[in-house]
Amino acid sequence: MRQALSLKFLRSCLQLFFICLLFCLGASVQAQEIEARAYSNAPIGINFASAGIAQASSGSYKLTTEVASFTHIFDAFGQSGKITVVLPYAELTGTGKLGAQTINASSEGLSDPLIKASINLYGAPALTLDEFKNYQQDLIIGASLAASIPWGQYNNQQMFNVGANRWFIQPGIGASQAIGPWRLELAGSATIYTSNNSFLGGNTLSQSPIYSTQTHAIYYFPNTAWLSADATYYFGGQAFLNGNPVGSSQENWRFGATFSYPLDKQNSIKIYGSTGAYSRTNNSYDLIGISWQYRWGGGM
Repeated sequence: MRQALSLKFLRSCLQLFFICLLFCLGASVQAQEIEARAYSNAPIGINFASAGIAQASSGSYKLTTEVASFTHIFDAFGQSGKITVVLPYAELTGTGKLGAQTINASSEGLSDPLIKASINLYGAPALTLDEFKNYQQDLIIGASLAASIPWGQYNNQQMFNVGANRWFIQPGIGASQAIGPWRLELAGSATIYTSNNSFLGGNTLSQSPIYSTQTHAIYYFPNTAWLSADATYYFGGQAFLNGNPVGSSQENWRFGATFSYPLDKQNSIKIYGSTGAYSRTNNSYDLIGISWQYRWGGGM
């Protein structure tokens, strides 16, 4: 049975709820993530394993996420493709007030895993490791499809959780143009959500799609280290409680930077961060993270 909830209270609470939801999505791979080199080429058969930690914060609310991921490069009809699996574990804490009401956030556990497949459609031929040594990028065009799996920790009696208790799918398309040591990238995506039919008891929380675009200017150093200036804009995501609109649609600008440095032939580290520059619905947050990556396979 649906529980009767004050819309005034929920409008305020949902603002905080979506901040924490964005935390989870930003810490793994999602609509608001700023992901450089999403459409690039790599030798077929190569595997990448990574592990890292990221922290997002907004006011007193903090979400710390430990993430492990695995990526495999494969031949997709003559072009390179990749499939990635992401497993995040998160701890969410914070205390705030809505008038006289104290809102506590305390949740820890597995966050929603994610799987993503990307296929380059043009400009990134499937090459072996030896063939790849002579490859020079020009224009790459690619497409992707990501989906989250609602296996994360979720308690329907509390506002804040590290799991969303709903699926999303995210189709995307993008392009990368090489200009000397630079790579200029532009990508767009739509994130489509299923409903959470167990929000604060038996209520139904639904959300309109979020549409996003992001751009990157990446500079490659002679030792293959790279530095990226990143920006993303997203809008949409109107929330509905039991079919009634709550709050308003989102509109946000985020800016960030990413630096990747090779330690040796197989290992590299990546440092990244981003911040909200504009938020129409006041659900901006700051994010910083570091990860280690190990690669093998493909005849290395």
